[in-house]
Amino acid sequence: MTAQTTIDRPLNIDAIRAEFPIFNRLVNDKPLVYLDSAASAQKPEFVIESVAGVYRSYYANVHRGLHTLANESTEAFEAARDDVRRFINAERPEQIVFTRGTTEAINLLANSFGQGLKAGDEIIISQLEHHSNIVPWRLLADRIGVELKWARALDDGSLDYEHLETLIGPKTRLISVTHMSNVTGVITDAQRVIALAKSAGVPVMLDGSQSAVHLPVDVTELDCDFFVFTGHKLYGPSGIGALYAKGDWLDRLPPWHGGGEMIADVFEDRVTFADVPHKFEAGTPPIADAIGLGAAIRWIERHDRMATLEHERALLDRTMAGLADIDGLQVIGTAQDKGAIISFAIEGAHPHDLAQILDKYGIAIRAGHHCAQPLMRRMGVSATARASFAIYNTIDEADAFVDALKKARTFLI
Repeated sequence: MTAQTTIDRPLNIDAIRAEFPIFNRLVNDKPLVYLDSAASAQKPEFVIESVAGVYRSYYANVHRGLHTLANESTEAFEAARDDVRRFINAERPEQIVFTRGTTEAINLLANSFGQGLKAGDEIIISQLEHHSNIVPWRLLADRIGVELKWARALDDGSLDYEHLETLIGPKTRLISVTHMSNVTGVITDAQRVIALAKSAGVPVMLDGSQSAVHLPVDVTELDCDFFVFTGHKLYGPSGIGALYAKGDWLDRLPPWHGGGEMIADVFEDRVTFADVPHKFEAGTPPIADAIGLGAAIRWIERHDRMATLEHERALLDRTMAGLADIDGLQVIGTAQDKGAIISFAIEGAHPHDLAQILDKYGIAIRAGHHCAQPLMRRMGVSATARASFAIYNTIDEADAFVDALKKARTFLI
């Protein structure tokens, strides 16, 4: 197993930034200010070299080979699985299934867990969800007649827990909600949701795409049944993520994808399946990307999580204070408990125009519905601009963003 590295206390942001090659470049002759990490984070050299090192030194298919490269590749691949286990404090690495990301992890669950459902069964989701936690359940509902129940979002962007409680009934089979909104950064009180669900004997899935990056996640303490997250938001490669399942869920659930790797024996009239987690990992996996995810986790573990939280909170507070001076600006999602993600709209200025003008200053933000159209409609907007912060951002960048936004507003209004 790969040992944890020494934790960096306190954070040295200049040293951290120096580990990201992309910050050496200019955008439109300006230093890059990257405020789009909620969509996808940049990668440190440690991760880049970890992925490249697989292809340079020991790439081979995993599990089935007997030669040296296959053994080395398999060892690194399974060590990465244990990195994931440790990162979210799962009990056993066998509870971790590698997927292509959050989207595939939720599709896996919908198509596997969903095989045990029937018409009239109910699944609760919320208006806060990313489309990846809506569409798979919608497809399941259309296919077999499962009914989706929608927990409301409040005006401040937080989940309406009282409304959610009223939705739980004898036909409820699963509650699947975000742990942290990708639009507003609002953090769901997962323990409250899980307590409500457990009182009714209902399992819970948490979408940790954002929370895994910004919060210390402990699935054992949370006692959630399923937790999913993606690597590319976690300073790791794209095309890799993970599904965690509590207890013996993976033993009980049927496989979804079929093919090599996930079988024990194949006969002309029947198939027997491999032990978990391999039962859910059909075909050649994203080997280098999984190893890169493990590297990203070890990189994150170098840095004190509470110090990182405090740094990101300082960036959020500084930016929110600056935005308060801009006339006509509305922040979408004002709940107190939120991460360093700010969605906003400026009266008379389209979010796409704001994003394009800020790009002229080298500042990268996101604009659109952020794959969360039900939440957009609930908040009374069709799109927002979004600035999202990460460990590598600085107070100077927060100030540069606010200053550029003021100039953009003057230009557009």
